[in-house]
Amino acid sequence: MSQIIDRRLNGRNKNAVNRQRFIRRYRAQIKRAVSDAIGDRSISDIDSGERIIIPSKDIAEPTFRHGQGGERNIILPGNEEFVSGDQLQRPQAGSSRGDSQASNEGEGNDQFSFQISREEFLDFFFDDLALPDLIKTQLATLVETRPARAGYSQQGIPANINIVRSLQGALARRIALGGSKRRRIRELEETLEKLARNGGDNEQKKTLQEELRNLHKKLKRIPFIDDFDLRYNNHIDIPKPITQAVMFCLMDVSGSMDEERKDIAKRFFILLYLFLTRQYERIELVFIRHHTSASEVDEKAFFHARETGGTVVSSAIKLMDEIIRERFSHGDWNLYAAQASDGDNWGDDSPLCRQLLDDRILPQLQYFAYIEIGAQPHQSLWQEYCQISDKHGHFAMQAIASASDIYPVFHKLFKKQARG
Repeated sequence: MSQIIDRRLNGRNKNAVNRQRFIRRYRAQIKRAVSDAIGDRSISDIDSGERIIIPSKDIAEPTFRHGQGGERNIILPGNEEFVSGDQLQRPQAGSSRGDSQASNEGEGNDQFSFQISREEFLDFFFDDLALPDLIKTQLATLVETRPARAGYSQQGIPANINIVRSLQGALARRIALGGSKRRRIRELEETLEKLARNGGDNEQKKTLQEELRNLHKKLKRIPFIDDFDLRYNNHIDIPKPITQAVMFCLMDVSGSMDEERKDIAKRFFILLYLFLTRQYERIELVFIRHHTSASEVDEKAFFHARETGGTVVSSAIKLMDEIIRERFSHGDWNLYAAQASDGDNWGDDSPLCRQLLDDRILPQLQYFAYIEIGAQPHQSLWQEYCQISDKHGHFAMQAIASASDIYPVFHKLFKKQARG
């Protein structure tokens, strides 16, 4: 199968089309690079662009040339080193890395690299999770805004007229335009009063009175309010009021939670974080990992620490309750929690987990999502959590076998938001 490369100069506004064609052509390499980037990034840094490197062999283009056909044996004139049948060693390929040793032979091509944008990165990330296009658009949307008062404007619609500010402007304009006339009127009135007391010239009186009448007419012609005086309430778009949310990430790190399951859990936490960034401007992340005991750790230790052991899930729930009471109990925070586990738990501990969630945790939370990764058949923890799900509408649970199964939990979450 041959590919034809169009090397004609781009027309106007054609760069975007060519970029999308290029991304479709090398989709596999870009998805692989995005998948590798997810493992290296922190959850809060997931929605930025990425530098993609494509090996030169993957972008090699076919060439067409006219061949003469048949077999030919040629020895070029002046050849003193080779005879027919000699085999030539291929030159060493050059390297694009800066740590290679210098050499006086060999040549090659650098690897091709380019930058994908935030929206393109999220598109590839969402593609792995099998999200519908509408949900991809909603999650990739920038911060929502709301209108807010921002002073006054000389242009606007009648509904936005500020009456008090407009009348103040009209009064100031009338005072400014009529100030000199009023001073002249006072002078004329004083002069006429003196002439009346002293028996002055009647012709002079008539002249002054005529001027006085003209000044009063001019004052009356100054409009009470003019288009120039109108002021409208001005509104600008600002981010929604700063609200605070806390996202608790709970994960089982017992011996049965391998790296593949931790990677699925990380994608789940990333998706919840992206959802929350659309609703809240400030988000605190709290990472709690547990085996037989629980501890609050940073994100790197949460996903990559090698500590392991048995499983006592209630230790993480108890620690979460302590953190809420110590740091987030004053009601200024919206609390969310996401728990990832393989379903394994000490048998006597599962009823305690249900009781802790039912009595102490869920009354304080906006939403709690639980995913069970690769556990078949379901064990005691799943059975206990099913009782909570039937009782609390803001508790969702889902069994996940691969990354594409993550979306059903968020489908429930979006339906809940739509109804509210």
